[in-house]
Amino acid sequence: MYRNEGDTVGEPVPVLTAAGTGLGQLLVSLQLTDSAFPSGFYTLSHSLEGFAQAGAVDPATVPLLLRDLLLHGVGPADATALALAHRATAAGDPAAVVRIDEHLFATKLGREMRQAATRTGRQLLDLGQEVFDRPEIGEYFGRVVRREAPGTQAVAAGVIYAATGVPVRQAVTSDLFAFCVSFAGAALRLRLTDHRSAQTLLRGAAPAIEEAVEAALRRELDDVGATVFASDIMSGRHERAEARLFAS
Repeated sequence: MYRNEGDTVGEPVPVLTAAGTGLGQLLVSLQLTDSAFPSGFYTLSHSLEGFAQAGAVDPATVPLLLRDLLLHGVGPADATALALAHRATAAGDPAAVVRIDEHLFATKLGREMRQAATRTGRQLLDLGQEVFDRPEIGEYFGRVVRREAPGTQAVAAGVIYAATGVPVRQAVTSDLFAFCVSFAGAALRLRLTDHRSAQTLLRGAAPAIEEAVEAALRRELDDVGATVFASDIMSGRHERAEARLFAS
């Protein structure tokens, strides 16, 4: 705490903290979407490596694949589950969060995608309880540890965002952007883009992110599920590939 010249001795001096400036929620989002946050997202290609191995994608079609995954894959599935889990957590209904978690897990058809979702989700909850120190996070992590819930990444993120006071629209947007960053990083490592083009890829995905967010906020639990069957096929092939750079 610092005093400026002219401050009256004895008067309280406001402390500019994240809470005091209203930036706390934004800072949580920035931290969780940072590629340095060790949730395990960097180990995933979100089926992109499978497409690359099959010769079904090239630098020109990477943006189209990302758009399809946003609007027909992660948007209707993970982003929708995140929004629902966020609301259930904010309402103090952990049983509803478990139902959402189980539903999302059941929609993931391939073993690779299920393992990727639960491994990153468990890591996210484990680290989240330490970093943010909120009881809702620790309680849900306990359920996952006891195998009372699968602990998918999207639901884990919904719990953390709600527990830290991040509004649901911002939470869904942040997580979809994190997905795009992870996808762009995979494209970079697979030599399907370069560092400059990766930024263009992320900026170009903005309209699809916005569309996916608004759709996710309108859906109910029965609507949760992806329809990108080509991605499921490529993921299944990727499971049996002799050499793999990514876990999915």
